[in-house]
Amino acid sequence: MTDYQLAICAEMVFTDLPLIDRVRRVDELGFAVEIWSWHDKDLDALAATGARFSSMTGYLQGDLIDPASADEVVRTAELSIKAAETLGVPRLNLHTAEIVDGKAARPRQRATGQMWLTAQRALERIGELGDAAGVTFCVENLNTIVDHPGVPLARAKDTLALVEGVDHPNVRMMLDLYHAQIGEGNLIELIHRCGDAIGEVQVADVPGRCEPGTGEINYPAIARALRDIGFTGTVGMEAWASGDSEAALDAFRRAFS
Repeated sequence: MTDYQLAICAEMVFTDLPLIDRVRRVDELGFAVEIWSWHDKDLDALAATGARFSSMTGYLQGDLIDPASADEVVRTAELSIKAAETLGVPRLNLHTAEIVDGKAARPRQRATGQMWLTAQRALERIGELGDAAGVTFCVENLNTIVDHPGVPLARAKDTLALVEGVDHPNVRMMLDLYHAQIGEGNLIELIHRCGDAIGEVQVADVPGRCEPGTGEINYPAIARALRDIGFTGTVGMEAWASGDSEAALDAFRRAFS
C-alpha cells in the first residue's frame, strides 16, 4: 500500500519501446502516466490505451517572465487545456521560461522585479483558465547548474513565492526534488515549507537522475516528510532507469510504500 498515487514519466523508461507501448507498460504495472509535450503525439491513440494520465506540459512557447511573450504562454496554456481533456489530465506543467533542448530559449542571468510581476499577472490569468476547465497548473522548479541554465526564477523558493503570490487554487507547485537537491538541498525542510502549495511531487536521485536508491537522496525519509504534511496527491518518477526499467519502477514503489 502507498499513501500517494504513483506516476511514471513514460518519456524516460522502457526507452527501447515506442512511446505508446511505454504508456501501456507503465499502466499495466499499476502506475499513472506522465508525458512531456503533447503537440507531437497522437492523443486519441494514447487515450485509447485506457491509461491514467497524471500530468503533461501546459504550454508550448513563450516566457512567463517576459512581457513580450507572456501572452503566448497564456494562449498556449488554453490550447493545452483542450489537449488535456482528451487524456483526462488533471495537472499541466509550467516553467518560468521557455526551454529548448534543456536550456532557456532566451537565457537570463538575473531576475528583475518586472519578471516577478509579469509572471504573477500571467499566472493569475492561467489560474482562471484552470478554474474554468477544472485543471491545475503547476509551476516546476528547475536547477540551473546541471540541466537548465539561463532559466530565471527557477529555484523552489522562487516558484513557491510565485504560487503564494498568485494565491489561486488552480496554480500550484510541481515540486521537483531532483532539481531542488542540486540547486538548494535541505529537502525535508523544503517539503514542510511548501506544504499546501504542492500540486504534485516529482522525484529522481542525484547524481544521475535515475530512480530512488541510486544516489544521495534518502527517499524513504522524503516519503515520511510528505506523510507528515498530510500530502496524499501524486508522486511522479521523472527519472531514467539505471538498468532494467521494471526494476527501477519497483525501487520507486518501494521507496514510497
